Amino acid sequence: MTGRLAGRVALITGASRGIGAAVAKRFAAEGAHIVAVARTVGGLEELDDAIKAVGGSATLVPLDLLEFDGIDRLAGAVHERWSRLDILVGNAAMLGQLSPMGHYPPDMWTKVMGLNLTANWRLIRAFDVLLRESDAGRALFVTSGVARAPHAYWGPYAASKAALENMAQTWAAELEKTNVRVNIVDPGRLRTDLRAQAYPGENPETLPPPGAVSDTFVELASPEYTGNGQIVQAA
Repeated sequence: MTGRLAGRVALITGASRGIGAAVAKRFAAEGAHIVAVARTVGGLEELDDAIKAVGGSATLVPLDLLEFDGIDRLAGAVHERWSRLDILVGNAAMLGQLSPMGHYPPDMWTKVMGLNLTANWRLIRAFDVLLRESDAGRALFVTSGVARAPHAYWGPYAASKAALENMAQTWAAELEKTNVRVNIVDPGRLRTDLRAQAYPGENPETLPPPGAVSDTFVELASPEYTGNGQIVQAA
């Protein structure tokens, strides 16, 4: 296939729905081979059908990112098959629940931090070398406006995203003299399950679909984009 991402290998987490699925479909349409990571097998199979419909290809990886050793095994499999990774999109995240900070259940705090922050660090740890093997490695992480403008009751989610931004920018600084570029995408208000969980009374039809931000992801993932350590507002 031809396209802005032709021949690139792109790993996307949370790929079975929402932003992850939209970006995976768009990357595939732009010529990338998609390594689609998500917990839901049915959602991954639906994504695979959509990717095939646009003439693309995908490798499906059913994986709970809280099983951190699985991320290391995935990196080994990517190395064995391609010896590199061109694009990493850390998209998978969970809201947990909205409640006063002191009322948050410890196990849920651990899960939110584990998925939104620690899993992304494990991705960095596992795929840093493979991104460096690309001629133009690109890593993108999905954040939220609450990371920089805290709201009451959003404590763990906001804290995890703020830490994610700092971590990604630290990694970007470390990679400044390499071919790898790391950036952060704030997608804004979109019609996603996480948004519906946070705002159950909101009419989803008033919000743009997840695909509305796919142009931004393609631009930041392309070899021509040289910005590094930036927080980019997509919508």
